[in-house]
Amino acid sequence: MKRKIALLAVSVLAATLTALSAQTMTVQSLMDGGYTVAGVVSTRVGGAGIYLQKANALVFCFAAETPTSPTVATQYCKPVK
Repeated sequence: MKRKIALLAVSVLAATLTALSAQTMTVQSLMDGGYTVAGVVSTRVGGAGIYLQKANALVFCFAAETPTSPTVATQYCKPVK
């Protein structure tokens, strides 16, 4: 029983860390980390979808702006599997 609880705790922690790292990634932080732009697409909702790649790792980021925003900002980044 204790082993099942420990495995569940590890799974929850791993999912939480993945979600947190996805929230803290930005296009700039990924490029600073050695990622390069592999492609850009326009989205139906506006903004840009940016594919960044480093070796075999591929990440998709969505960046957008609003009429009052001073910059185009990363809304989120997610690893592509």
